[in-house]
Order: sequence, then C-alpha cells, then structure tokens
Amino acid sequence: MVDEALLHMLPDAKISHIRRKYLDVAYADRSEFERLDIYLPDEGEGPFPTIIFIHGGAWYACDKRDTQIEPYLTLLPYGYAVASINYRLSDEAVFPAGLMDCKAAVRFLKANAGKYCLDAGRMALAGQSAGANYVLMLAATEGNPDLEDLSMGWADQNTSVCCAVSWYAPTDIFKMYEQLTQSGKSAYSCDDPSSPEARYLGGSLNSLPAGRVDQASPLHHIHPGMPPILLQHGYDDKMVPYQQSETFFEKAKETGNAERITLELFQGAEHADPMFETPENMERVRKFLDAYLKD
Repeated sequence: MVDEALLHMLPDAKISHIRRKYLDVAYADRSEFERLDIYLPDEGEGPFPTIIFIHGGAWYACDKRDTQIEPYLTLLPYGYAVASINYRLSDEAVFPAGLMDCKAAVRFLKANAGKYCLDAGRMALAGQSAGANYVLMLAATEGNPDLEDLSMGWADQNTSVCCAVSWYAPTDIFKMYEQLTQSGKSAYSCDDPSSPEARYLGGSLNSLPAGRVDQASPLHHIHPGMPPILLQHGYDDKMVPYQQSETFFEKAKETGNAERITLELFQGAEHADPMFETPENMERVRKFLDAYLKD
C-alpha cells in the first residue's frame, strides 16, 4: 500500500511551542503502544471540542508524534484540543487488535474528559491512510460487540463521535487490490503474505477465512445514521486508489447518509500529498469540524 522506506523516515512533529500538553498517557495496559498524547489550546479553560487523530503507516509503522499530526495542531488556536493515538501495530497483533485499541482510546478520553479539559460530547475523529481506515471503521461499527473489547477498560463509555475526517482511506481492501492490479500499480498480489494488508489481517488475502477481509473494510459496515464524514482523496493516488473513497461515498448516500457524507477529490494529488496539509485545505477541514463541534 505504501513505500516502506518513506514510512520509517517521518520525523517527529514540532511540539515544543505547545505549552499545555500531556504526553504518553496510557489508555490501556496490554501493550506499550497503548498510549496517547493530548494537546490543549494556549488560551481558555475548556472543556474544549476535541479532535482524535489516528496516524497512518500501513498498520505496521509510524507514530502518534510524527509529522502526520502537525496539520491538526494548527487548529489549536481555534479552540480545539487534539488527541493523537498510538495503537498496536500489525507486527505485534493482527486485526482487530489495533481497532479495539482505538476504540478503547476513545472511551478513555470520554471517561477522563474532565481531567484533561476535554468536552466528551464534542469529539471528532480524523486520520490518514491506514489511520483513516480506522476512523471509518469507528464511525461505522460503533456498538458492534465483535469489534470492541470492553474488558480493556471504560466499559461505561461508548465510541460515538460528532463527525469524522478521512484522508485517502482504504475502504474495501479486496477491491483495492483489484483496482491496483488492473492499473498496473500494485507491488503485491492477493496471494502475497508480505503485503501490508496481509500482515495486518494475518495471512495472504486469498488464504484468509471468508469474510475476514470484508470485516476489516469500512465499506461493508456502512449503515443508516452514521456520523457526518468528510472524505478527501487524490485522483493520482497510486497506493490507495481514489475509487476507495468514491465507492464509500456512493454506498453511504444510498444507505441513508446522503446529508451527512461529503467527498472532495483533488486533481493532481497523490497519496499523502502535501496538498492535504495546506492552510487552504485545513481551513476547509476546520469549517467542516466547526459545523458539528461548535455550531
């Protein structure tokens, strides 16, 4: 799905200027990766509307404190708190462990909102690539007992959010391989156990039990009444084809979410393109968040 060399080159985000922050807060106790960071605006006492960010990295790489978080830190001056989640990566535990971690983190943030000046009733999800897959999975599977482990803690909390932002998410993993293979862009096949998706799911896609790939694909969990979602994707994405967001958008509309789903496709934008992080686009993202977290 991604250039492996690039995954390990992402530098740390610049956070020294952020005065109020809580770093490496444990939200569960099954792995050292079950940690999150919380950043607060310099001004105000809260409770602050909160953006919960989930990093990408093909489910096996990257970190909550690398540069992926920086675009959302630019929203701190607008009165948003930002929480950035780490989760178990696929080399430690396969699906659905990472998803269950993300859900446990959301429950933790809601349960401890008062302690960290967060507003438990005004929370949004945001993520990119594999992290956006998790964002859409959370949005589509809230309350699904097969994809949540309440024994991880904070069982009295749910994982519902007010809205979600997805950048270039894989939404239908099997179909993504077909799309990439047809275009000649895929470095892997469905029989390759070394692909990021195979590492994530626990085996080559063709070897897995029926339904497992679909279980990890947000497209197959769409239902009426999902939270508002902003999908953004690049037409020139050679790692996760733009059709992944387009198909999710169309099915969501057909399933009773037409008023709550927005798709924006960017001409000339590739996977993880700087175009997504520009001030102009972050202004679009902020206005979307404002509509559901502030208005």
